[in-house]
Amino acid sequence: MSAASPSTFKAGLVQMRSGVDPQTNLATALAAIEEAKRAGAAYVLTPEMTNILESKRERLFAAITDEESDATLAALREAARRLSIYIHIGSLAVKASPDRAANRSFLIDPRGDVVARYDKIHMFDVDLANGESYRESRTYRAGELAVVTDLPWGRLGVTVCYDLRFPALYRALAEAGASFFSIPSAFTQQTGEAHWHVLMRARAIENGSFVFAAAQGGKHESGRETFGHSLIVDPWGRILAEGGTDPGVILAEVDPAQVAAARSRIPSLLHGRRFELIEPMAEPAHLHAVREPV
Repeated sequence: MSAASPSTFKAGLVQMRSGVDPQTNLATALAAIEEAKRAGAAYVLTPEMTNILESKRERLFAAITDEESDATLAALREAARRLSIYIHIGSLAVKASPDRAANRSFLIDPRGDVVARYDKIHMFDVDLANGESYRESRTYRAGELAVVTDLPWGRLGVTVCYDLRFPALYRALAEAGASFFSIPSAFTQQTGEAHWHVLMRARAIENGSFVFAAAQGGKHESGRETFGHSLIVDPWGRILAEGGTDPGVILAEVDPAQVAAARSRIPSLLHGRRFELIEPMAEPAHLHAVREPV
């Protein structure tokens, strides 16, 4: 790979298999972030639920804290400052109220400052064909605000996992200037096999944007199995880097000029039109009348 020019940057994605102990997960994340930094990454994204993947509500609330007291956030802020890179925590489970957590993403700049926060908007409340059932809304408080933030190389639209299935969110972020989408995830094995690649590539293609999707992968202590396959996708829908199912780091050189190139070739962001939806009207009664013979 050729050396990066000032207008390009290397993105690193950390794939994890988070367990139920936040300190163990933090150590894993730090080691992977440092590996990505040594490989030249200037922006590193971790997956959804970086600090803990716990399905039991009582055990989850016993292990997590509010944002101000969260040890993972504090340690990764210090790491960003020490390594002088952008660290994007895909999400942490943090207490938002006595009976609700937030699934919250944090972008940390090279000074160690939190420059953007995003609470996952769409809650994963589904029943799958193999008997798996999820009710994220029972534990987590849904966010209400979409977030775009600035990186040195362009604007970033911040999302989390199940948001992926709501394309209007990504169109709004792109219309607000986002050249990159972060989609950190803990996709189930079943839904990942069916939809992960096609949806990630679709969001990139529809909006002419890069997609950074750091993932959880494998069989977790909690019993959940996630799909893995962290992806970096370019604005033309090409996969630049992909992980497997094991923890690790993937990297790719990112050229933001590809965003303008893709959008000029297919300028769908400029061609979108507002429209009204109307219900079909009932046929007039006279159309059903039998015509008398002449």
